Amino acid sequence: MTVAYADFRDVNVSDYDAVVVGCGFAGSVSANQFAEGGLRVLMIEQRAQIAGNMYDEEDENGILVHRYGPHIFHTNSGTVWRWLRMFSGFTGYQHNVLSNWHGTYLPVPFNKNSMEIAFGQERAEELIQKLIDTFGDNTRVTITQLREQEDPDLKEVADFVYQNVFLYYTQKQWGLTPDQVDPSVVARVPVLISRDNRYFQDAYQGMPVFGYTKLFENMLDHENITVCLNTKAEDVFDLSYEGQGENVKVTAVNIQGKPFTGPIVYTGPLDQLLGERFGRLPYRSLDFVYETHDVEYYQPCGTVNYTVSEDFTRITEFKHMVLSKKQNKTTIMKEYSRPYTDPATQIPYYAIINEQNQEHYQRYVSMLDQLPNFYPLGRLAEYKYYNMDVIIERALKVSRQIMGK
Repeated sequence: MTVAYADFRDVNVSDYDAVVVGCGFAGSVSANQFAEGGLRVLMIEQRAQIAGNMYDEEDENGILVHRYGPHIFHTNSGTVWRWLRMFSGFTGYQHNVLSNWHGTYLPVPFNKNSMEIAFGQERAEELIQKLIDTFGDNTRVTITQLREQEDPDLKEVADFVYQNVFLYYTQKQWGLTPDQVDPSVVARVPVLISRDNRYFQDAYQGMPVFGYTKLFENMLDHENITVCLNTKAEDVFDLSYEGQGENVKVTAVNIQGKPFTGPIVYTGPLDQLLGERFGRLPYRSLDFVYETHDVEYYQPCGTVNYTVSEDFTRITEFKHMVLSKKQNKTTIMKEYSRPYTDPATQIPYYAIINEQNQEHYQRYVSMLDQLPNFYPLGRLAEYKYYNMDVIIERALKVSRQIMGK
């Protein structure tokens, strides 16, 4: 079998027990679980392909590239790892990231090896020992924790990491000064008191052998699943409201002229579905610029962050990450962070998390709280940042809870 595609104009929604909006991990995992549980599932996807932001394809050089930014799978959950491996084998790829520090490469996250490059062997030994004495060996310390220390040696390390790894990169990524960035973002910038140069220390890591798109095809290859591409939810959902006021509740989701009463898992932006009634939720978007270079490799690892220079945030070289033919050409991708201002031409990638924006988001959520069959799920629908493994685990749990009802 293969994925069953259909034109939405040719389907009868009465033939389906559940509707899922979006073919990324949140939607596809839910659809798979519904189908395995015997439900007939209609999937609606506004793009021309499945796999959401994980979509990958071979470029003109025969190199598998990620079209919506690099995605490296990692998890500590054996349950998620085993479940995902039902749909794809995984390579043993371990992700390494370097920071381009004025032309010198530093391992990221900043660690003992970075320390020796930045401070020199002798001074680094003193600073490493102070870190071990304070936090313990083989531990993870956030930049926030370091900056809170009174010891001048620890302040020296904190100031270096803050100025040369965190500050400019964060300003480019979020378009904010560091004091405007939510503390949860700052907390993700660690110093590792170890010599482990891997970007992730999770127990299970790797890349799908034949790419993410093939993994999603296997996940959605089920007789109970039908996928409608090039179909926007707001074009097929007709929402009923309890009245005319600004804060009115949605009382039903109508599809093809009548209320759909089966479960609806929605993974898109809530503000967009609800007509941006309270204004657009703030996000950061990304632009990607691809280049081909007539060399076997352009840089020493898959990702190099530009933390003190350039207007792009990082360069990804996919040949380091994926299985590809050995050739004297390579594809790189430069990544630029932008304000999200135009839904027609841009993609919302990162929710800008702060108290004001959470209150803004909750106004949209409150409009839907009378719908017993509507389930917002995923980064956009929940206005949260999720790693892939976390949203897979959440989708497994939510879809099984829905079927349990």
